[in-house]
Amino acid sequence: MIPGLHWLFRMKRWADRPPPLSRVLLVVGVVVACLVLVAVERWMGWPDWMGVTRIPGPRTF
Repeated sequence: MIPGLHWLFRMKRWADRPPPLSRVLLVVGVVVACLVLVAVERWMGWPDWMGVTRIPGPRTF
């Protein structure tokens, strides 16, 4: 099966039977929120407190 083909089927279903306005606004809101987070991360950088730091400790194998 072609990767991502299910998204094409989903878009076709949305085109054939449009969802309610509330669902469209929800999807648009999620996309906008993701784009805002990416823009903030690009322009301001990643905060140090959100970074992953390794705590030194005993090595176990």
